[in-house]
This record gives sequence, C-alpha cells and structure tokens, in this order.
Amino acid sequence: MRYEIGARIRQYRELRGLSQKELAERINISNNRLSNWEQGINRPNADILASLCKALEVSPSELLNIHLDTDNLTDQERRLITAYRSKPDLQKSVDILLGIED
Repeated sequence: MRYEIGARIRQYRELRGLSQKELAERINISNNRLSNWEQGINRPNADILASLCKALEVSPSELLNIHLDTDNLTDQERRLITAYRSKPDLQKSVDILLGIED
C-alpha cells in the first residue's frame, strides 16, 4: 500500500524551497524517514503532524487533503470566513471579541 500524503509533503516542501534534509532537520527526524514518507512507503504519525504542518506552513486539512463540508454555511457565514482569512492582522482581535483566543 502506498500512502498518498507523501506526494503532498513533497509538493509543499518544494513549494517552500526546502530540501528533504532541511525539512527533516526542522522537524527533528532523519532524512531517510522523510524520504520514506514522500515515496509513500510509510506515513507520519499523529505526533509529528503539527511540527510538519508548521514547518511546511500548511494547515492539517490541506496536508491530509481533508475537505470540510461547507454546504451548511449561509452566504453571510462564507463572506465572514473569507473576510477573516484575508485580514490576518485583525484575526487576533476578532478571536478575542469572540472569546476564542488561544
């Protein structure tokens, strides 16, 4: 069985201009382990996904190719989400106002 996540890891790594060695060093794993992921031989475990996503500057849903069902959102909710995503400098303030800050 070949794991599909490897192709996405490679895609985002190359998009960020990182070598396998550079990415492996950033997430504190061996180059061989990363190579095995990219070849689809095995896949990263849940414990390393956060580090991998941070190093690749990608969300877990993007890396895992999970598409959330947004069919139940209203047009207003979609516009709010789009506006929120387009204004990263205001996101912290909005989070505080909504009581969802980290």
